[in-house]
Amino acid sequence: MEYKFSHNGKEYVLTKENCDGIFFDDEATVSGLSMDIILDALNEGEEVNFSNEYYMGKCSCNSQEEVNKSYRYLEYHFFIYTKNNQYVINTIGNEYKHTSFNQLFGFGKVDDSYIVSVTVCPNCGEYSISVEQCTV
Repeated sequence: MEYKFSHNGKEYVLTKENCDGIFFDDEATVSGLSMDIILDALNEGEEVNFSNEYYMGKCSCNSQEEVNKSYRYLEYHFFIYTKNNQYVINTIGNEYKHTSFNQLFGFGKVDDSYIVSVTVCPNCGEYSISVEQCTV
């Protein structure tokens, strides 16, 4: 499984091999969430647009330019919903097109939400995925 996108004329390919991992905030983990699910969601997403974000940490490729004491990355965010800490659905996949968190919550299908951030080094293409609990 892979996801391809272009940004400023450069093509990036996200695969399992160039991912540093999926990182969860605190002790919260989501069962059933995998790299394949995330890459599949990105492929299904109709309006996936990575934007520039800046972080203090430098990529291990050590080829980024420092900009005001930070380093540029490409980042995209979407949400996932869970039930009892088990992955249920994401907001960019095809199955979410005709529903909403409130509908799913009302039917008892979901009970929590998380933001998924896909952060890519613009120089080497290595990326990481962070998952943080949030309120929708």
